[in-house]
Amino acid sequence: MGVKAASVNSISTAPSSGVAPKSWRDTLANALIITRREVRDSFRDWRIISPIIILTFLFPFLAQFVAGRFAGFVEGFGAQIIGERMIPFLLMIVGFFPISISLVIALETFVGEKERRSLEPLLSTPLTNTELYIGKTLSAMLPPLISSYGGMTVYLLSLLTGELAWRPPAMLIVQIIMLTTVQALVMITGAVVVSSQTTSTRAANLLASFIIIPMTLIIQGESAIMFLAPDAESPNGISALWSIIAGMLVVIVLLLRVGNAIFNREELLGRTIDTLNLRAMAARIWRSIRAVDDAGTPARNLVEWYSKGVRLSIARIGLALPVTIGVFLFALIVGVIVGFTPQWNLHLASDLPLNEVAGSIGTYTDVILGENAVSAIAWQNGRILLVAVLLGMFTFGSAALIVTPLVYGVLGYIFSQIVIAGYNPGFLVPAVFTHGIVEIPVIVLATAAALHLGAVVTRPPRGMTVGQAWTLTLADTIKIAVGIIVPGLLLAAAIEAYITPELVRLALGG
Repeated sequence: MGVKAASVNSISTAPSSGVAPKSWRDTLANALIITRREVRDSFRDWRIISPIIILTFLFPFLAQFVAGRFAGFVEGFGAQIIGERMIPFLLMIVGFFPISISLVIALETFVGEKERRSLEPLLSTPLTNTELYIGKTLSAMLPPLISSYGGMTVYLLSLLTGELAWRPPAMLIVQIIMLTTVQALVMITGAVVVSSQTTSTRAANLLASFIIIPMTLIIQGESAIMFLAPDAESPNGISALWSIIAGMLVVIVLLLRVGNAIFNREELLGRTIDTLNLRAMAARIWRSIRAVDDAGTPARNLVEWYSKGVRLSIARIGLALPVTIGVFLFALIVGVIVGFTPQWNLHLASDLPLNEVAGSIGTYTDVILGENAVSAIAWQNGRILLVAVLLGMFTFGSAALIVTPLVYGVLGYIFSQIVIAGYNPGFLVPAVFTHGIVEIPVIVLATAAALHLGAVVTRPPRGMTVGQAWTLTLADTIKIAVGIIVPGLLLAAAIEAYITPELVRLALGG
């Protein structure tokens, strides 16, 4: 601990003097003081250096051996392409393993030093919370990334000069390096958030499974893309991988924002044990559901609850509502554009008698939906919204903007196909807007509430902790769901089951 104590003393000379820096340049300069100290101490520890060296220089040769043997095996069955597609996947795995194992560095960033009693001198320096957090995060990133880049370089050189003589598209190599980088940053930033909010290394290691497991699933998805992508040999890289890279960059920014927003040195030192009082949490949520103002005044009757309470919850959604509307419109426009693209044309028959089609519309409710048409339609829409809310809770709300707008992307695509086939798309107006006049606003509102529920942790309202902000937002989401979403879905389902088919039949001339 003498090394750390000595290096901490040097931080007091930072030009902060208890005053917050005026620019990001000053903030980064002060943060790099922490980074240099942490990286220097990490590379003095043989328990950290040893696995980094092994994973950098030995694991790539093991991966090359596996790639060579597998390529030779599948070549005997005339499936050379499988062996070729496996090589870039193994290159990504070579970069991923050092990151996953070196994750312990990030997990111990704060809580490890707290247990070793070396955190108090660091937190007593005049550096701001933001400077401390950025410095610690950067120091946790560098060793795993150095190991990852080193391993990938060794493996790539062995492939280029070895018996496989692999000559991949240059952009594919760039994509794999970028994927490895963003995956490392997602895992490390997530681990630093965990480390700053837990009270023991054991708890941090247990919570690390919520980082490793999702990232492993993403790796599996990327492997399937590398094997099956039709543009795997494209000089511009695999298009689906670019989307994954962009999505992870958004997650990195959100994790950095969350970590910096909830990091507090006083709480970090004062918190000794985590407690979860479910009864008190449920009581707070119930009070917020009944409340009609920010003070928590309960509603005296149903009219006041609707006119003031539900209205207040909708107002708190704020920017999430216009963002959601914009995403829905974007999905609809993209669907239309894709539909008019020649390679995506369905080539529908252009001579179908629409009046005969109108006569079979009754099967929509009688056969497909059955006797309980209203409940079937409402449940179909409701479970999509429920999935959007649940996924949005764990993805900062981003999943909500992916799940629900897809339907409107498909709607735009169908519109384009009908126009291309030469039919009058006028019948889509009663088919969509008869029940859509109720359903579309309800779905947009539900999606915006899901987005707000997931994103509120990235920037809690002033004067609130993350827990308090999330609890209040959850209560608002429940209030909106009970007061508007569920009744709206049932009303829209009734219209869709009994009124929409009749109007569409009339529009088609049936």
